[in-house]
Amino acid sequence: MAENEDGQEKTEQPTGRRLQKAAEEGNVPRSRELGNAALFGAGVVAVIAGGPMFARGAAGWMRNALAPDLGMLEDPSLLFGHMGMLLLKLFAVVLPLLGVALLACLVAPVLMGSLQFNLKALAPKPERLNPLAGLQRMVSSDGLVELAKSLLRVALLGTACGLVLVHGFDVLRAMPGQSLEDAARTGLYFAGRLLGAAAVALLLLALADAPYQKWNRLRKLKMTRQEVREEMKEADGNPQVKGKIRQMQFQMSQRRMMEAVPTADVVVVNPTHYAVALKYDGGSMRAPKVVAKGVDELAMRIREVADAHRVAIVSAPPLARALYREGELDKEIPVRLYAAVAQVLSYVYQLRAWRPGTGRAPQLGTVEVREFPEDDGK
Repeated sequence: MAENEDGQEKTEQPTGRRLQKAAEEGNVPRSRELGNAALFGAGVVAVIAGGPMFARGAAGWMRNALAPDLGMLEDPSLLFGHMGMLLLKLFAVVLPLLGVALLACLVAPVLMGSLQFNLKALAPKPERLNPLAGLQRMVSSDGLVELAKSLLRVALLGTACGLVLVHGFDVLRAMPGQSLEDAARTGLYFAGRLLGAAAVALLLLALADAPYQKWNRLRKLKMTRQEVREEMKEADGNPQVKGKIRQMQFQMSQRRMMEAVPTADVVVVNPTHYAVALKYDGGSMRAPKVVAKGVDELAMRIREVADAHRVAIVSAPPLARALYREGELDKEIPVRLYAAVAQVLSYVYQLRAWRPGTGRAPQLGTVEVREFPEDDGK
């Protein structure tokens, strides 16, 4: 079983991120045998299917090449133009075959799922020039597999072509007694069968090599459990870093709340466990807004800041608990608490307007709030 440098066994399948990173570096499944079979087979089919067209094109090109214009003898400068035209015509003859070969080169990457254009794969790798590394590759498991494939390729090609030769020996022996036209037709037919048998042999080898290459790539990309955990940490973020970020965010939120407490109209308390600071501006707000809230130590800090800035502190335990659980920072209070909060704000406004000696001091009275079952009555 494969092991990494730390001696840990690579028992885990590669993650999607590892596969993506390998593909970006040019490490994709490749089957040389599938590419060879596709290229050779497409060439054979193209030659057989387009044989008459290629024959006519080749014959015309040969006539032009072997029967040049005699005027070139008087003006040798025409020879360069003639040679260029011959090259263009030759290219036109073989262009269909080149097009088929080009398309065939794309068959293997498409079937292997590795069709991509990656400049990293074209970058030079100095380590491949190391002769010692080359010797190690030759005696490695991959080198032995390549040797086995070479021997299997020779065996399959030899068997396929040998069978065609054995079954076609009588045809070849009868060719000397045939006319030139019949002998040429027989020879082309026999050559087509020979090439077809070779293409089938290469295809059989490719059918065995393609699945092996996919399996071998996944085997090499396997990961240890530690590598999987490290990658998950990188993908999800380091827990320590995330915890530090959450801590900083909490501290910033607390700082903003403490800065907003002096602007509040009232702080509703429990009286010690909960504290919620409310602000209301009738000209710009539809309903009072929660500017700070806290429990236990944070509630005590809110009370201290409010007391230092002469913000009214009102004890209404049911309302304080409800505001803490249902209210959200910098958002309006829940609709169900409108009446209770309005009662508290009315009391605060009356208290601000009252002056000693002008009559009886305002009284808050009982603030009615329907408790939820989860309220613990702190």
